Amino acid sequence: MSTDTVHKTFKEKLRPTLAQERALDAVVWRCRVLYNTALEQRKTAWERRGVSLSQYDQEAELKDIRAEFPEYAAIHSHVLQDVLARLQRTYNDFFRRIRAGEKPGFPRHKGRNRYRCFTFKEYGNGARLDNGALVLSKIGRINVHWSRPLEGTPKTVTISKEADRWYVAISCADVPVQPLPLTGQESGIDVGLASFATRADGEHIFMPAYYRRAKAYLRRCQRRVARRKKGSKRRAKAVQQLAKAHQHIANQRRDFHHQEAHKLVKQYDVIYVEAIQTANLSRRPAPKPDGNGGYLHNGASRKAGLNTSILNAGWSHFLTILAFKAASAGKRVEAVPPAYTTQECSHVLPDTTVCGERVVKALSARTHMCPKCGFILDRDENAARNILRVGQEQRYGGTVPVGGDTAVRR
Repeated sequence: MSTDTVHKTFKEKLRPTLAQERALDAVVWRCRVLYNTALEQRKTAWERRGVSLSQYDQEAELKDIRAEFPEYAAIHSHVLQDVLARLQRTYNDFFRRIRAGEKPGFPRHKGRNRYRCFTFKEYGNGARLDNGALVLSKIGRINVHWSRPLEGTPKTVTISKEADRWYVAISCADVPVQPLPLTGQESGIDVGLASFATRADGEHIFMPAYYRRAKAYLRRCQRRVARRKKGSKRRAKAVQQLAKAHQHIANQRRDFHHQEAHKLVKQYDVIYVEAIQTANLSRRPAPKPDGNGGYLHNGASRKAGLNTSILNAGWSHFLTILAFKAASAGKRVEAVPPAYTTQECSHVLPDTTVCGERVVKALSARTHMCPKCGFILDRDENAARNILRVGQEQRYGGTVPVGGDTAVRR
């Protein structure tokens, strides 16, 4: 793929009939059963015979399965192959985590609410578009609510069920880039909780508290689910209502991310961000032995109160959107190491060098005050300036412009 094109996924709403909805539900159900059966087969083969089955070993059995069970013969073979490929990816991730010394997280069986989609891995073979409608093998012609024209070359088609309706995601290659006018400007972005993001020029981006505003309504929805009898239609209806409430919040957050990312890409040619791991920030620290038979919890209770805010901000999702929009517009997003960007002083001294004094701050300290040069600045703006400086250093090397002056890294 050339640099003038990108890979893009177009997600649109489906408008299936009631019969088609039942057919789609049946495919998802049978794919989930196949996934769980294949997982159990792998576990049993290893525990009893010490044999490790591969994706291709199990794919070889699909022909016999389709011959023996008519319900699987009614599903396109590529859909079934993708189920086994998905299982293989979970095993690959499991072994990757073991090699990295992380918590392994062995693959688990999928419950009925944990498996919601299926994929045709080759466009035109089981799934295609015909005059604006989606034609699926064994299911038929389904109307699509198009919000924009399709671009590029379709590669895969994924059908998914969400809280409110069915969706189709068409992954396309060779989508032409639509460059935006260059501005000659660069900036660093520091994400945070006091403000969603802060630019190196001191401009703050604030995110509406979508989740916290909806907490009271979510609490009522959850209480309604708890009061319903398990297995009843009224409970299923309450669960559906709760899922729609969560989906509405997710849609609001996603829309905010897209709008703010577009503004940044229009304004800057190069945007520097921290290479953060959101999962590590929100994870509760592991307790350590205190030597007296107890454990030290490393401030876990204090950090636990921020987990909701960290996850609600969706930093990782925002940075992914920002990087894609930049690539689509002919701009750049570059990640820089996050070490000491909050602690180091970003002040440019009269001799055009950066102070760089490391000032350790508690999370509650929102102002950077340097004891060496006396520089005082908002904590997040100081970090954004450091991100800009470090990013420009690794991009250009040597002397880089900071805040209109020339700063040399000490």
